[in-house]
Amino acid sequence: MNRNHDRLHRDEQDLRSVGMTELQTIYSDMGLTSDELDLLSVPRHSFTVSFPVKMTTGRTQIFTGFRVQYNDARGPAKGGIRFHPEMSAEHASELALLMALKCAVVNIPFGGAKGGVVVNPMDISRRDLELVTRGYIRAIADYIGPFKDIPAPDVYTDEQIMAWILDEYERIRREHVPAVVTGKPPELGGVLVRRYSTALGGVHVLEQALRERNMDFGGLRVAIQGFGNVGENAARILHERGCLVIALSDVNGGILDPKGLDIPAVMEHQKSTGSVVKFPGARELSNAELLMTDCDVLVPAALSNQLDANNARAVKAQFILELANAPTTAAADEILFERDVLLIPDILANAGGVVASYFEWSQNLSNDRWSEEKTLSRLQEIMISAYNDVGGRCRETRCRMRKAAYELALKRILHAEKLRGNL
Repeated sequence: MNRNHDRLHRDEQDLRSVGMTELQTIYSDMGLTSDELDLLSVPRHSFTVSFPVKMTTGRTQIFTGFRVQYNDARGPAKGGIRFHPEMSAEHASELALLMALKCAVVNIPFGGAKGGVVVNPMDISRRDLELVTRGYIRAIADYIGPFKDIPAPDVYTDEQIMAWILDEYERIRREHVPAVVTGKPPELGGVLVRRYSTALGGVHVLEQALRERNMDFGGLRVAIQGFGNVGENAARILHERGCLVIALSDVNGGILDPKGLDIPAVMEHQKSTGSVVKFPGARELSNAELLMTDCDVLVPAALSNQLDANNARAVKAQFILELANAPTTAAADEILFERDVLLIPDILANAGGVVASYFEWSQNLSNDRWSEEKTLSRLQEIMISAYNDVGGRCRETRCRMRKAAYELALKRILHAEKLRGNL
């Protein structure tokens, strides 16, 4: 496994441990009954499949895949498919639970799922990747569907892989079923907003947080760690709204200009050189230094566990918008809360992606196409409503926003279970 795979694996392990540790504490604080704990402790459905694929070399190889539907009390299960050499059933189960919570936080009618295949996509050809994808879908076709479980892109999967999933599923069913998968190319029923919805959803909740404090985007100084799809779109959107994006970074390092970076020019530089570093006129800084930049808003949009007990007291930002998964440790979360830094947690801040997937699913079911204006308006409405729900609980219980988000999600899931007669 190369260095990027090692880093990704560590990041995923961190995400799981942070999420599960937080949940165990919240279960205790909420005083859940033994029945409630039992219901939340195991996934509703979990299965492992082994399937043969005749590769382009002529050799037949056996692959192992997983799919976990953790909870479907609020609606069909929803969650990504990832292709990764370290994929496991336990891994899928924990991430499926976190997905159920994320859907409940933004109050969309989905449960949580996750799945994938044990494969390193970088070790096989694109054609072989298609064959593996189709083999996996043939193996799980009876367990997914628009009213059962709706997959989506995740680690090392993309729009094209979702198109292969759609095509293979429709071949099996012998009918068009566009709502079986989201994150598809727009030509096959996907929505363009999906490509930048995670970043845009985060911007909407940040805007609401600012509005509560009689602030706006004009001249707001922002530092963004990570310049992948989410970080780049966040930088672009915030720049367009009048923010001064003063610091950016990627895996190679960061850049700083206190007067504000020219984001379109940085995007062109990154496209031509492969990195944001050495951008003309900007000072270089490390990823660690970026976290302590003198700014108003810090946006971790890269790896997990970036803010910890060692650097949380040095953070100068007034707001933290977690567009990455689990970028803040539990210890850092407490320190930042004590310092009155408003931390908008990942489970809320980066939920715009699944909201856009919900829109795609809804349109596919009705064979409809929403206008871009309607899609953007609905995304804003749902994200702001979710922020207000979490913020209200946070103020009511005087707790961290992350804890409020988890508690709200758990209450919604357990209420649905109670209405169904399961509690």
